[in-house]
Amino acid sequence: MTAIRSVVLGCGSYLPQKVLTNAELAAKVDTSDEWIVQRTGIRQRHIAAEGEFTSHLAIHAAKAALAHAGIDAQSIDLIVLATSTPDNTFPATAVAVQSGLGINHGAAFDLQAVCSGFVFALATADNFLRTGAFKRALVIGAETFSRILDWTDRGTCVLFGDGAGAVVLEAQEQPGKPSDRGILTTHLRSDGRHKSKLYVDGGPSSTQTVGYLRMEGREVFKHAVGMITDVIVDAFNATGTSADDIDWFVPHQANKRIIDASAHKLHIAPQKVVLTVDLHGNTSAASIPLALSAAVADGRVKRGDLVLLEAMGGGFTWGSALLRW
Repeated sequence: MTAIRSVVLGCGSYLPQKVLTNAELAAKVDTSDEWIVQRTGIRQRHIAAEGEFTSHLAIHAAKAALAHAGIDAQSIDLIVLATSTPDNTFPATAVAVQSGLGINHGAAFDLQAVCSGFVFALATADNFLRTGAFKRALVIGAETFSRILDWTDRGTCVLFGDGAGAVVLEAQEQPGKPSDRGILTTHLRSDGRHKSKLYVDGGPSSTQTVGYLRMEGREVFKHAVGMITDVIVDAFNATGTSADDIDWFVPHQANKRIIDASAHKLHIAPQKVVLTVDLHGNTSAASIPLALSAAVADGRVKRGDLVLLEAMGGGFTWGSALLRW
């Protein structure tokens, strides 16, 4: 029996020009390049310029994805933008992207699941496409986390960076088998009991301020590997696949130690893991499409490859997506 699948037509990314190295950070806060690399694997991150907003990053990434897909922006009828750092409290940053691309039809909205945002956005767009409500979607992860960092807190300011990544999805009829191209399965989870372990201490309703990111690093690390592996096992069970079948594992780029531990626990070979955290740090919802774009651009990810995405973020939220390129 045939099935409608959300097939990836193209992907793209954008990183702000300014690079902030560990050595530069060590001159501002009590830390060192060795300390940061040893604990996180991060060597540098990109920082948005003054006057450069999340929407600007998102538009650059979207244009790159459209160019890679070889399609016109006017054929897009759905934009789902994952971000925790919107341009404004309202309207959604997605409508700024829609306008910036010259699109004035269809729907555009933001989605908020912090670092899991891209996987949640991908699942949301996939469900809309499979029901026939929309035909082509832009799924974007874009962040300017530098704007919500306490630059005196060495436990958090060294971890995050700015950037954006996007994919173009199209609803296509496929044979309805595990060999289909497109998104094969998605699995999303949340548990609000863990809110205080990773959050921003501000908001329109509570403090009328933007606030700063606060994190209990050890607690996040403790929960991360278990949560990540649980939704990946669900993806394997739903599709009858295993770690051996995976061509590429593209995890949320938060911390090299979490990524290594997750891959090890799942028996995913290290050479299958796409790692870019060293170059752009934790870019929250942008990290998976940034890593994916890097692996597509350098020829690693090829048509027909089975690609596993996973993320975990504040909430806690966590999720997985399994797709054939």
